Amino acid sequence: MGNPAPSTAQDAAPAALEIRGLRIAYGHGAHRTDVVHGVDLDLRRGETLALVGQSGSGKSTIAQAAGGLLPPNGHIVAGTVRVAGTEVTGFSRRDWRSLRGTGIGYIPQDPLSSLDPLQSIGHQVDQALLLHTDATRRTVRARTVELLGHVGIREPERRAESHPHELSGGQLQRVLIAIAIAGRPQLLIADEPTSALDVTVQQTILDLLGELQRELGSAILFITHDLALAGDRSDRIAVLNHGELVDSGPTDRVLSDPADEYTRRLFADVPATSPDKYRRRLDAAAAADRPVAIAVEHLVKHYGDPRQQGGRPPAVNDVSFTVRRGSTHALVGESGSGKTTIARVIAGLEPFTSGTVSVDGRTLERQPRHTNPYARQLQLVYQNPLSALDPKFSIRRSIEEPLRLHGGAPEGGSAEGGSAAARARRVKEVLDRVALPESVLERRPREVSGGQRQRVAIARSLVLAPEILVLDEPTSALDVTVQARIIELLFELREDQDLTYLFISHDLSLVRQIADEVSVLEHGRLVESGPVGQVFDDSPNDYTRRLISSIPGRRSGRVLLPGA
Repeated sequence: MGNPAPSTAQDAAPAALEIRGLRIAYGHGAHRTDVVHGVDLDLRRGETLALVGQSGSGKSTIAQAAGGLLPPNGHIVAGTVRVAGTEVTGFSRRDWRSLRGTGIGYIPQDPLSSLDPLQSIGHQVDQALLLHTDATRRTVRARTVELLGHVGIREPERRAESHPHELSGGQLQRVLIAIAIAGRPQLLIADEPTSALDVTVQQTILDLLGELQRELGSAILFITHDLALAGDRSDRIAVLNHGELVDSGPTDRVLSDPADEYTRRLFADVPATSPDKYRRRLDAAAAADRPVAIAVEHLVKHYGDPRQQGGRPPAVNDVSFTVRRGSTHALVGESGSGKTTIARVIAGLEPFTSGTVSVDGRTLERQPRHTNPYARQLQLVYQNPLSALDPKFSIRRSIEEPLRLHGGAPEGGSAEGGSAAARARRVKEVLDRVALPESVLERRPREVSGGQRQRVAIARSLVLAPEILVLDEPTSALDVTVQARIIELLFELREDQDLTYLFISHDLSLVRQIADEVSVLEHGRLVESGPVGQVFDDSPNDYTRRLISSIPGRRSGRVLLPGA
């Protein structure tokens, strides 16, 4: 992704994608909401255009319109969309069938929701080949195996028989790419294709897309909220703000000389542009003589009966580290390295095989008899607040629930959860603390934005006034501006309440920016632990250096803003 300028012949050919004056709305009549306002875009063969902006800016809506995938309540109000010179604005579902697969390939964000869990991987790739190529039922499986191998899936014959739940996130993303390129399309639409992947898998997937682009000569419309990635992987960038195109041009120009103040603010929030943003606040809180809040010693965790593992290594293998009170300690590593397993053990949600784990001076039992037995000392903040909040509960009820379960507000309360008035006061206190208005209290989780939901999840974790928060990828699904606000909130809470954070993330630029110390995991083993500056700048470990070299922006050498 990110190639030399197209040739004169390519310039003369119709654009892979041409959008003029595009206006899109959801709903009709009094219930109509306009979401895209007169956008113009051009994308040529062999070129990558990154479409960036905050959540709700219209990125995915434009991509869906370009691919004929708008939901039933979405419709084009005005303007035109052309794919390889063909006017598609008024296409019916039947019309799109002839173009989809050969003219356009679509790579969605979430593989698990995009693949049929009941059908094998091979069957699903077979169907794409049968639909969009000259493959026959006699020849299709050989073509499927070849295609799976082409996108880098090992043992493609065996994996073709697997079901989606048997593959890793990176492997599933490769399957989606195989399906998308089966018909050798002229235009690939990649909608946040790597947002849930760690940096090394992300780099591998995007390198693969670049190789396929060069081979097929395809254009790529790359939708992403990772602005460092956009800078690293695109030829041109288009910036959206509330459905309006506010900046567009060659990547180097947009990064070095933004035409709009919104673009400047957007890129200023990227952690890679300001790695030392919080350094003074971190240094002020750092103290080697602070008491230990979390101590993990020789932790081993097997899933299932270790006597029946058949030589399989444990998920966590002899891991030791400490977290000082009032500090932020980051756990990093690739998917499957054991980060979330360790977090769940520390939170008292998972049994463990051997070793010792102490939280706030209390030694945890290997087989916890209660879910999170020390909820008043430690709370876990999940990656996806929608999975942590009951969709039927109001936000008031979601925040209040821990008080009902654990004996009332922190200042005291009965075993029945304290008085209703005391609970209401405490809910109001934490709502103010996370800067949410009282107007959200009667809403359901899906009725507020992603950033607001994450604040609700943090408020729920704070309502019992814990001393330690374990944060499992708390900002990975948020755009950089919302992420910056959540991080600022976490710093304020840490400084005001002397909170201790165990922070799990695959965003190494963010870890560099906010953590005091970092522990690096590989396949369940601890390979390195120490101060962030030491680990990032002077690591003797090959695996750590490979992780750091995969951070977006390091490979292209592009600077996101002047002086950054």
